Amino acid sequence: MTPPQIRAEVQVMFFDTDCGGVVSNIAYLRFIEIARTHLAAELGLSLREMAEKQAYPVVVRTEIDYRSAAKLGDRLVIDGWLDQVARARFWCAFRITRPEDSTLIAQCRQMLALIEMPAGKLLRLPEHWQEYRKAGIYPEGECQTARNVSGKG
Repeated sequence: MTPPQIRAEVQVMFFDTDCGGVVSNIAYLRFIEIARTHLAAELGLSLREMAEKQAYPVVVRTEIDYRSAAKLGDRLVIDGWLDQVARARFWCAFRITRPEDSTLIAQCRQMLALIEMPAGKLLRLPEHWQEYRKAGIYPEGECQTARNVSGKG
């Protein structure tokens, strides 16, 4: 079965940029957060469901490669997908592009774990996610974004 995929669109606003009108590095993580929230909903973790169950996906690791600068007023597309699944952690991957000129802006992978709050208890991933499971999680400390986020093995 094909893992869930999402597409989100954002427009670069004043608060996303520095004094030169270039997007600040931290703003890209906010764009990814938007996409990851939509992806979580596709996986059965809508915002409402998370609040009811008190179970939240928590970012454990972020790997990001900045490729080109986005600027004030740019419209960006963030494609996101479930990249890998293990028992208690999973990876999501993201690509940020500027469709106007087909420029790759950034690539990102994030490792997440599902945590029950307020106890902070690590939870096993939902059983139905195992159908998306791929062999092997990449070793910690190795950035794999260039190989995996490109969409090409």
